Amino acid sequence: MKKLVYIFAIALMMGACQNTNQNNAASTDDAASADSSAKTTLVAYFSASEAHITAQVAKTLAEAADADLFEIVPEAIYTTEDLDWHNEKSRSSVEMKDSTARPAVASKVENMDQYTTIYVGFPIWWYTAPRIINTFLEQYDLTGKTIIPFATSGGSDMGKSGEDLQKASAPGANWILPGKVLNGNPPVDSLKTWIETLPLTK
Repeated sequence: MKKLVYIFAIALMMGACQNTNQNNAASTDDAASADSSAKTTLVAYFSASEAHITAQVAKTLAEAADADLFEIVPEAIYTTEDLDWHNEKSRSSVEMKDSTARPAVASKVENMDQYTTIYVGFPIWWYTAPRIINTFLEQYDLTGKTIIPFATSGGSDMGKSGEDLQKASAPGANWILPGKVLNGNPPVDSLKTWIETLPLTK
C-alpha cells in the first residue's frame, strides 16, 4: 500500500512539473510574440498652435508609416502671447535668438531603444526648428538611428532646420535631409508615396 501511495505521489509531482514547464513555455512564446509586434518606427512631434496643424500631420504620417506616435509636450505650455513672433520679447522670440536655449520637455520616450527610424516634426520658427526639438533629441543616444525631419510652415521651406538639428543635437544619427514640409495635412496615400522614396533600411 505504501508503495502505491509513493508511486502516486511521484506521478503527481511529475505532472505538476510538466504543467509548470508548459506554462513557462507559453509565457515565453507570448513575450516573443509581443516583442515581434513592437514597432520600430516612431513619429515624434511638437505642435504649439491652437490649430494643432503639426499634430494633425503627425497622426496621418504615423498611420502611413505604421509608426508609434509621441507628442513632445513642453513643461510650460506655450500661450498665444508666447508665440507672438511680432513681439521680440515674447518667449518664442527670446528662445529663438539663443541657440543654447533648451525648453524643458514634460516626458520622455521610455522605449527609445526599440526604434530604428524616427520622424521628427515641428512648425518652422525663424527658418529653423523650435529649440524644444533640440531638447527632445538631446535626451537620448540616437547614434546609428535614422532621423527624418518634417515640418509645417506658413511660407518657409525646411531651410537648414535639419542640418541645424543634426549639428547641434544628434551628430551620430543617420539624417535623411533636408526633410519635407507637409502643409495641408496630406492624405495617407500621398505620405506613403513619399516614404517609399526615402533611403530607409528595409
